Amino acid sequence: MQRQVDYSQAVSSKYPEQIVIGIARDSRGKHNPITLGWTMIVSHEPPMMAVAIGKSRYSLQAFRHAREFVIAFPSEHQQEEALLFGTKSGRDMDKLAATDCSLVSASEIGSVLLDDAVANFECKLTTEVETGDHVVFVGEVVCSHLNDKPLNRLYTVGQGYRMAGLARS
Repeated sequence: MQRQVDYSQAVSSKYPEQIVIGIARDSRGKHNPITLGWTMIVSHEPPMMAVAIGKSRYSLQAFRHAREFVIAFPSEHQQEEALLFGTKSGRDMDKLAATDCSLVSASEIGSVLLDDAVANFECKLTTEVETGDHVVFVGEVVCSHLNDKPLNRLYTVGQGYRMAGLARS
């Protein structure tokens, strides 16, 4: 049986929620990562993925400037980085320099990949759609990478930035 409740109460049942780390080069040439919870696959042919970024976020400008981006599926070992990338602004600091992230150059776009991520997807921006207080960026996947190690993906498992790894099936 369903009962009517306030939106905030019902939406709190979304956990576990997948997270990704989006990376785009800003107008200063700096790679700017951001942890995002709103992401999805939007097409298989051609392969396309999307992320939503808040209109007040510095990363919004970086995605618009670069017109290309990486979507990384972080591993459970990247919890510290995911928290930093999601709570600090690239406007104020170089987030990648503040971590021990192992980076490799992307193959098809002018960005970097997170070497310790489960997977990385290089995307070229095809569409952006304003949706209330966020902008959805849709990118065509032009190159995909999968870690050779069997890693668990990092998810948000509860309110207050609680994260944990969940095994792939």
